[in-house]
Amino acid sequence: MQSGTLSIVIPVHNEAGNIDAVIAEAVEVFSAAFEGFRIIAVEDGSTDATWEKLAALDGQYPQLTAIQHPERAGKSAALRTGFLAADTLWVATMDGDGQDDPRSVADMAAKIDLTSLNAPALVCGCRTNRTDGANRKWASRLGNGIRRTMLRDDCPDTACGLKLTPRDLFLALPFFDSLHRYLPPLTRHLGFEQIYVDVVNRARISGETKYTNLGRAVAGFFDLMGVNWLMRRTHIPARHLLFTPRDND
Repeated sequence: MQSGTLSIVIPVHNEAGNIDAVIAEAVEVFSAAFEGFRIIAVEDGSTDATWEKLAALDGQYPQLTAIQHPERAGKSAALRTGFLAADTLWVATMDGDGQDDPRSVADMAAKIDLTSLNAPALVCGCRTNRTDGANRKWASRLGNGIRRTMLRDDCPDTACGLKLTPRDLFLALPFFDSLHRYLPPLTRHLGFEQIYVDVVNRARISGETKYTNLGRAVAGFFDLMGVNWLMRRTHIPARHLLFTPRDND
């Protein structure tokens, strides 16, 4: 069991068929893995019964905090809400569709000390057995290649929902709708170290993906241009000036 306390933020949209199993498994795994933990599930404007199920789970598990967005604001906004609600030095993220194995969060957390702010400042999960269809895999490879060229980003799987980073570092980054996809290049640009950990990707049991290749490509093009501009116009004299470590009480 790892010492220290970890917050795990789970953004959720239209996952009524998965959320019960996701939370139950996460509580079981994290109870054995961490000295203390808190799950913050942010329901992002679902149109099914996701919120009703989350509200019931909130009463069932004392480790769970459920927060609702009355209207859909997007994954990055849901993550930001969760990070704002967190009160730990380190925060992990995982998706609410059941494809992320919570044991991967424990594997990633084992690479750092949860009781202090140290290097690396970003632990990225990299899916070794992606269960997406062939079209999405090829689209992802193409997008990763363009991103690496423009942003000098060597993360092999920036879209993976499993990440671990200090709370204050995430909140210090400029917010935009697709921030979650650009954590590796932005973190590296600010001078922070990052590492990659192989993680398990499981098949979705219920529901459907929230993205299409065309929609992702169109939004990704403009996001890429914006992040490229932002990085060129952002200069930090020293990384320790970006945020001030807080006592973890």
